[in-house]
Amino acid sequence: MRTAGDDFEQRACTELQRAGLKLLARNYSTRHGELDLVMGDGDSVVFVEVRYRRSASHGDAAASVTAAKQAKLILAAQHWLAAHPQHARRSCRFDVVSYDGPPEAIRRAWLRGAFEAG
Repeated sequence: MRTAGDDFEQRACTELQRAGLKLLARNYSTRHGELDLVMGDGDSVVFVEVRYRRSASHGDAAASVTAAKQAKLILAAQHWLAAHPQHARRSCRFDVVSYDGPPEAIRRAWLRGAFEAG
């Protein structure tokens, strides 16, 4: 059975593909964490974190990508690049696609270059 998280990952993947990005990997797991989507955008590899929050009582969805979560994503991205050496010399960026609000009034934000490694 698919979860809401899976549904939003699929939605983000479809929207990013419509914007011209190419899917390289999905739900790539390491001991450091999981990469929701790995996309190609021209010459760049884009590591995409997808977040959904129904309520903003604890901040919006993008704000839930804390410094600790960013560090885990960076380690997972390094692992993915080591496992896929054909992409190791490409530039990389970390994007967040966030969905906020109740299902009948979802707001999407695509934060390109939401944070940087190093």
